[in-house]
Amino acid sequence: MEPHPAPARPVPADRDEPGFVREAMLAEADAVRRAAERAAGEDAARWAEAVGMLDACTGHVVVCGMGKSGLVGAKIAATMSSLGLPAHFMHPSEALHGDLGRVRAGDVAVLLSYSGGTEELVNLAAILRTDGIRRVGISCNHGTHLARLTDVHLAIGDVVEACPLNLAPTASTTAMLAMGDALALAVSRRRNFAADDFRRRHPGGALGAGLRGVTEVIRFRVGESAATVPERATVAEALRAAGGGRRAGALLVVDANGRLAGIFTDGDLRRHINESGADALGRPIRELMTARPSTLSADALVRDAVQLVRERRLDEIPVVDADGRPIGIVDVQDLVAMKVIEAAG
Repeated sequence: MEPHPAPARPVPADRDEPGFVREAMLAEADAVRRAAERAAGEDAARWAEAVGMLDACTGHVVVCGMGKSGLVGAKIAATMSSLGLPAHFMHPSEALHGDLGRVRAGDVAVLLSYSGGTEELVNLAAILRTDGIRRVGISCNHGTHLARLTDVHLAIGDVVEACPLNLAPTASTTAMLAMGDALALAVSRRRNFAADDFRRRHPGGALGAGLRGVTEVIRFRVGESAATVPERATVAEALRAAGGGRRAGALLVVDANGRLAGIFTDGDLRRHINESGADALGRPIRELMTARPSTLSADALVRDAVQLVRERRLDEIPVVDADGRPIGIVDVQDLVAMKVIEAAG
């Protein structure tokens, strides 16, 4: 027999649950805001020193924390690696039982503990100091045991947890995560980390696909499966010039200098045939094309194509070189196949 679901607990009539949820989120936002004010104010020099230490790192950044701080640390390490700063997470207990062998000269340790007194982390900080490993600490204030064992310490400040009992780490871990992300972003900014760098680290998924150049992904290229026709041609002449076989759903219309003048799509053809019948075939294509269409430059990224599709609901987008001559066509179905946009319902 199927087990019966547990009955829902009745909610007291006087309990404002949406209000409680709002206050919980605002408590976390307030912790981040206070930490941000410290970073730009009384702790600004410490932050500059910490960013400089990470920027000068010639090895890996080793991020350590226990419990919830450890979970935050794993995410911070992942963010740093994404932004060009090689990093990995090391559990403090495992470090004291063999994983210290993963730490090398030139590494920098980032040590996380809101209380600043977590035994395993404090012990690890003392060992790393003896071994000459540079250390950045993040805890509640500059008077903690952890702070005294680090080269530079960043304070989160006093935090009231979002938990009603002020017990479960909530606002403090949110602020710690924001500080770690800020460190990673500041270092990547110093290193002039660019979109191409990000793409090399994210070749898969929508992020990586969006950072690919459009010329890498277009199927319909001029001279292969995308036709160009002179603007003086009639529609019938243009269709004959396009030929059969696998081709794009649009013709690229060019002027006497070979520059893009307009685009004529399958949809345009159907519409004009419905309106004018066979007479449409004898008209100059320049009269029926979409003049000065939206285009993508040869150095545009897939994400630029996605933005045009979303903003202007285009199915075909011409790609042109620096002189305005067409290179090919980005088809919306190619973007759907890459899973960077969803097919229309």
